[in-house]
Amino acid sequence: MDRPTPLTITDAAAERVKALIAKRGKPTAGIRIGVRSKGCSGMSYTVEFADEKSPYDETVEDKGVTVYIDPKATMFILGTEMDYVEEQMKSGFVFRNPNEKGRCGCGESFHI
Repeated sequence: MDRPTPLTITDAAAERVKALIAKRGKPTAGIRIGVRSKGCSGMSYTVEFADEKSPYDETVEDKGVTVYIDPKATMFILGTEMDYVEEQMKSGFVFRNPNEKGRCGCGESFHI
């Protein structure tokens, strides 16, 4: 039985990750996505540069980018789509997570 993909990456997100890594100016293995306790709904996504793969990271390679998923976050983001959105008043990575049961009013945190 095939294992479900933990994360899909849109073209816009892949292009933004490539641009951020290019601008960083030092060798970078990819980005790491995690989940931490924060906000009124309980959890928020984290995105940071990854200099190397950690031993238990889940690895997603798609559209020319490598995304590592913190092992503590895998069960919370299984099936999530990572996108990058630029709007008039804000821009940033957006996570469309089918496991979310709700979000806070400002959209900064979620609960499952």
